Amino acid sequence: MLKILITDKISEKGIEYLKSLDDVKPVVRADIDENELAAIIGEYDGLIIRSGTQVNAEVLENAGKLRAIVRAGVGVDNIDIDAATKKGIFVMNTPGANTLSAAEHTMALVMAMSRNIVPACNSLKSGKWDRKQFTGRQLDDKTLGLIGLGRIGMAVAKIAKGLNMRIIGYDPLAKESEVEKAGIDLTTDFNEIIKKSDYISLHVPKNKQTTNMIDKAQFDMMKPTAHIVNCSRGGVVNEDALYDALEKDEIAGAALDVFNEEPPENTRFENLDNCLVTPHLGASTEEAQIEVAREAARVLIDTLKGKAIKNTLNAPTRAGSIPLIVRSYSELAKRIGMMASVLAGGRIKDVQVQYRGKIVDQDVELITNSFQIGLLRGYFDTPVNMVNAPLLAEERDINIEEKKRSEPHDFASEFGARITTRSGVTRITGTVLSENIMRIIEINGFGIEMSPADTVVIIFNDDQPGVIGQVGTALGKHGMNIETMGVGQKLKEKEAVLAFSVDKEPSEEVIKEIEALHFVNNVYVCRLD
Repeated sequence: MLKILITDKISEKGIEYLKSLDDVKPVVRADIDENELAAIIGEYDGLIIRSGTQVNAEVLENAGKLRAIVRAGVGVDNIDIDAATKKGIFVMNTPGANTLSAAEHTMALVMAMSRNIVPACNSLKSGKWDRKQFTGRQLDDKTLGLIGLGRIGMAVAKIAKGLNMRIIGYDPLAKESEVEKAGIDLTTDFNEIIKKSDYISLHVPKNKQTTNMIDKAQFDMMKPTAHIVNCSRGGVVNEDALYDALEKDEIAGAALDVFNEEPPENTRFENLDNCLVTPHLGASTEEAQIEVAREAARVLIDTLKGKAIKNTLNAPTRAGSIPLIVRSYSELAKRIGMMASVLAGGRIKDVQVQYRGKIVDQDVELITNSFQIGLLRGYFDTPVNMVNAPLLAEERDINIEEKKRSEPHDFASEFGARITTRSGVTRITGTVLSENIMRIIEINGFGIEMSPADTVVIIFNDDQPGVIGQVGTALGKHGMNIETMGVGQKLKEKEAVLAFSVDKEPSEEVIKEIEALHFVNNVYVCRLD
């Protein structure tokens, strides 16, 4: 008999499914506190939660026979995944169950903005009859720009097509065959979305790459008639910049379902007639809640019964059985993957990893998988790991080719990656020295030696005297220390690269100051922790 503990309110349909199974006993304890949960959790085979239950290391200390945890929803910030992994407990979520509801809410906001539904309703309720003031716009033949073409973005496109809208999309990991089939004009130029769209809708995770991806510079590029919708994550649109753009009528309107803080402490948007706000309702439909509960129950039972494991966000660790050289190169490969995801830009077309020297004698599957994790992790709002990385890559037609050469080059062993996008080719190579010391030894044809520490800044610049001094001065002025540094040159081309690790992440002000230096061509900041 499988005992399943449910500690947050979920749809009765999910509980009924569990009760319908002869060998499953669901127990609902929505009122349980953390201490009691920690005391009894070891008695259960599986746990279903939503956002209310905190499953931290203390709760999992005496996990007993617990083998799987399912979050009925997407976000898993309330689960200590590392602690669960160490205990051999699978962690899963249900990312696809609310797709249609979120897409419909997005288009509902688009329509409400276009026809001034809310202000017109409020005006009429206050006793006025002012039809001219609330003249709207048709969606027919308007351009919808989609930033993010995952499940929800594609579902939005399908609805918009039915309204005869033109659709352009931006997503570096988009599956081109599906995008073309959906009638979306895929672009590798992010600014094209910003400049051409009548309506812009975001469907991206919140991470270092997407935080404030819509900022003052983007609002300055938008049409004065543009509308923007954010039903993805709070923080991907800079709320201060949005408020200014709306207050000054630089854009026509905005609709927000998500906020930096939820519930938001600052309710300033209530003062703007051209801004529509809803309290994170994207998944709040009866149908979505039923499907989330059913999906959570299904994936949990399938996992516990040894059937197909779906939506797994981790895997039990086996680090003790992995040779030291493989573990070391796995960490290097993951960091190279994260660097490549920042440097490459554009939609990924081809990926090749290269092994050289003694490392080819090892089983390198874990190393390739680690690189895959680093390459993909910035594009998703749920953890990317050994279990789901291959599936996420396959879903987006990203195939990784392995090449091996047993003869050494400059070092006893080397790992490299070559990523081809529509923007060009990115190449990064690294090695591991004695005592697990990682080094990057090549970036885009520049020979270099630098440490891939937690925060790395890479500058491509004209090769001339004084570069290091001026960059160092800019950093020092803001209290930043350079920890390690490497310089590479192409003498004939008079080009160079300066790559260095710093003690903290540089602010936007620091980066702008460096970009303004006359010899600088491109600046990239890579978070590798």
